[in-house]
Amino acid sequence: MSRARDLGVPFDGAPGPYNAITDVVGVTVGQTTLISGDGQLYVGKGPVRTGVTVILPRGKTFDPVFAGWYSLNGNGEMTGTTWVEESGFLDGPISITNTHSVGMVHDAVVSWVYENRLFDLELSPVFWLNPVVAETFDGRLNDVNGFHVRREHVYAALNGATSGPVAEGNVGGGTGMVAYQFKAGTGTASRVVQLPDRQVTLGVLVQANYGLRTNLTIAGAPVGKEITELMPELRSLDPSPGGGSIIVVLATDAPLIAHQLKRLARRVPMGIARLGGVGADNSGDIFVAFSTANPGAANREGVGQVDVLPNSQMTPLFEATIQATEEAIVNALVAAQPMTGINGNTVYALPHERLCEALRKYNRLNEEQPQG
Repeated sequence: MSRARDLGVPFDGAPGPYNAITDVVGVTVGQTTLISGDGQLYVGKGPVRTGVTVILPRGKTFDPVFAGWYSLNGNGEMTGTTWVEESGFLDGPISITNTHSVGMVHDAVVSWVYENRLFDLELSPVFWLNPVVAETFDGRLNDVNGFHVRREHVYAALNGATSGPVAEGNVGGGTGMVAYQFKAGTGTASRVVQLPDRQVTLGVLVQANYGLRTNLTIAGAPVGKEITELMPELRSLDPSPGGGSIIVVLATDAPLIAHQLKRLARRVPMGIARLGGVGADNSGDIFVAFSTANPGAANREGVGQVDVLPNSQMTPLFEATIQATEEAIVNALVAAQPMTGINGNTVYALPHERLCEALRKYNRLNEEQPQG
């Protein structure tokens, strides 16, 4: 799997060992990818180009994490955010899928959490959960009205969630997604940040499905204006050219509490803007951030104590958020493969050689990196 740095795309900041959200210790990611059928669309039968991605903040352990969220443009869905805002905590997994599968994924996560007893067992007679489930629209390539994501697919992603490298491109919830009118999908990146008294890690995972080609800017080069061919071939009207949404999940081991995590989430759009994102009217640009520090902070008994990073030390984390978001989106574009879906609709991948040519033209290619 190619990644942006492998091609010589220059980025600021130091990544972690996997350059992924899983560089934050304890975070696990699972994905189920559903690809079947070709040709004409028959609702309920396919073709199918979709899936689900899950992020577990502390793996298969119940220990709520401090969290915050932010929406740049709200033409989309991320369930559970009103409780994140109210409580300051995230109680369980985060899931990302297609627009019309949110309900199924929501129900499956509740069932899976209950079956695995990942909640306060003293409250089992009155168990409830408000899962965070987000979406982007894959109806250009997928039978989105066929409801092909089912409970067993969500369970497979949750049960299979692991640390380590994360698959990118046409995988999981990102399977049928399009960004800047190239094939895109799932991407991830991380940054290691040195603070005055500690080193911390910050990672992001994106599901990218937004943006107009003409706006695409990579490492300061107007790549979208250099690669004007290979536009999507759609047999029906595109319902929202340049729209469609981006979901960003941010994790860190820095000791941040809810309002500080909201501050991080509010910096995500600056990374998107570097690439030419504008927060279009028909785009759902929604972000959630959590911290794995302060285990046990959600203890229901007694008065707790937590570590809190001073606000005055947060600027390097703001910068890391912007950098990692930018790189994760480019990773999604670079990893994606061309895809043909419903009715022969075809979306082409960002051609690596042409990307390198554009970066070289504007003196932005890192020639020390291996090309390929």
